[in-house]
Order: sequence, then C-alpha cells, then structure tokens
Amino acid sequence: MIEVQNIQKSFDTLHVLRGVNMSVAKGEIVSVIGKSGAGKTTLLQIIGTLDKPDAGKVIINGIDVFSLKDKELARFRNRHIGFIFQFHQLLPEFTALENVLIPAMIAGEDTAKATERATQLLTELGLQDRTSHKPNELSGGEKQRVAVARAMMMAPDVILADEPSGSLDEANKHELHKLLLNLRDRYQQTIIIVTHDKELASISDRIITIKDGVIITTGNDTAQN
Repeated sequence: MIEVQNIQKSFDTLHVLRGVNMSVAKGEIVSVIGKSGAGKTTLLQIIGTLDKPDAGKVIINGIDVFSLKDKELARFRNRHIGFIFQFHQLLPEFTALENVLIPAMIAGEDTAKATERATQLLTELGLQDRTSHKPNELSGGEKQRVAVARAMMMAPDVILADEPSGSLDEANKHELHKLLLNLRDRYQQTIIIVTHDKELASISDRIITIKDGVIITTGNDTAQN
C-alpha cells in the first residue's frame, strides 16, 4: 500500500533522514517513535507529500508520488491523504462544519453533497450540536475530532497523524485512541502515527523506532535500516 524506498533528506548540513525504507499494508496502523530530532515528522511530511526528499521514492497504491507534476501531486494529496496535527490547525474564522468542508471545496466538490457528508462525519463523531461553533468555542477534544472529520472528508486511503494526542488531556487521549481504531476497523484506512505517547503507540499493529534518521527497530521485517 505504502512503500518508502531509501528516503534521504538534509537541511543545509544537517542530514535528517539517511536512507529510510519501510512498508505499510492497507488497513494497518503503524506508529513511528523516537526522540525529538530523530526525523519522525520529516518522514511523515515526505510520506504525505508536504515535503520532497533529496533522494528516494514514496509509492502509494502503486503510484510513485514524486513523479507527479505539482498540480497532479496536489490533487493526489487532497483525494488520497488525510492529515491530523497536534494543534488541530483549524481556521479560527470558520465554523466546525466549514473547517471540515475545506478539502472538498479545494477539490471542487458539489457543495450540497459535501455539506451532507461533512455533517454526517461530525454527527458520527458526536459533534452534531457543534457544527456552527468556531474553534474558540470548542474544547480541545472537540477540536481534535473536527480535525479528524476534516481528515476523513475525502475518504482518503491514508491518514497521517503527527502527535495527535499531544495537546489532549487523559480522557480525550483515550477517546482519540478508540476513534483511530474505529476508523481503521470501519473504513480499512491505513494510519501512520508519529507520537511520543506510549499508550497511543501500543494500540498500533506495529511500532517503528527511528534514531538519527534511520529505522533501528520495527515490529516485523518489512522495514529495515
């Protein structure tokens, strides 16, 4: 489903990723762990096509994503990859519903159909009474559920989560963990999580440890240094 082949990335003289190889199967939840500065977020951004590697390939559903032209790559990202960030990244001037609609609006989807789907997603996440609320009117857990709904808006093949529980209290962390498992079980989505949260990592099918830009341990043999 996802193949990462010999990914290398430097920023000036800092060599952040040093030939990373990993595979992720459809419907698998994989957590990537490691100390700050190990290269976890950079790797996630490259898999999500938000950044480009200096060398190597990322293949998603058989497509070498960095062989696509810029517009094709943006379209692929919009339709096939959903993102969940630590601090939600919701637009403060938009309501919960409007924030969830953003990927569909970028894609030029029919507004009525998109609104119906966004409303359904928010309802499934227990936010049916919060659709018209702006982010400053929502709790931390509610903001993160809106962010999950936005990530789900285009029914992507892959969800990438960067420290998704990092800003949540214990109760909301547990709810997020259950939610991610439910998403995989209901929709067979592939989920890659970068996290320092041992409890969140423990719910994964596999844990990959990265150190100094290389993978040093993995739950099975599909990823190597």
